[in-house]
Amino acid sequence: MTSPHWPLTGLRLRTPRLELRWPSLANLDDVITLAATGVHDPQVQPFSAAWTDMDAAELPGRSLRFFWSQWASWEPANWEISFVVVHQGDIVGVQGLKAADFAILREVHTGSWIGRRYQRRGIGTEMRAAVLSLAFDYLHARYARSTAHCDNAASLGVSRKLGYVDDGIEHFVVRGRAINAQRLLIDRATWQARRPLRVRVSGLEACLPWFGLNPAPVAAGKAPVSR
Repeated sequence: MTSPHWPLTGLRLRTPRLELRWPSLANLDDVITLAATGVHDPQVQPFSAAWTDMDAAELPGRSLRFFWSQWASWEPANWEISFVVVHQGDIVGVQGLKAADFAILREVHTGSWIGRRYQRRGIGTEMRAAVLSLAFDYLHARYARSTAHCDNAASLGVSRKLGYVDDGIEHFVVRGRAINAQRLLIDRATWQARRPLRVRVSGLEACLPWFGLNPAPVAAGKAPVSR
């Protein structure tokens, strides 16, 4: 699914094992099927917006509306993209990246999930690194932020591995209980010093105005890829 009127459909992030891309309608069906098979232990709820608690009959429609709402509300000053993550031909999860007033603040936020049967393979680290490379190496972000419940060892482990530092605590109500969540932050200099893997980005130049940026820097400067 590509369109000159919606160049984001041609954006691709490739790591040694993964491809991250804008989802097609068929991809969304695969995402819903994957989510229905399980994302986490049902005894815990790792998401502050507890979308995995909804009734199975409601999940498909609600999930489609979530993706479509991102597409419909996209503005260069306020955008959110949910990449499907493909491993060996299978969709294994979703990696999100969003920003507000990005051209001024140069700050992004990430969020993600992986199907349970694909967890504990290092995929979470690799897909987060892919969007960090997009943000820092190609979109010239200054900061990236993430948030994880304080008992979510897997998500916190990914952040620590990539070089994030603690940035305060937030509080949420999840399943009727107060939850502490750790805010995390990584800056451009830390990312550039670490760059854990090689990320190849294609189809970006036509998308830059959609991120509120001028295409000239990438066209002339050929932003570096990660090692």
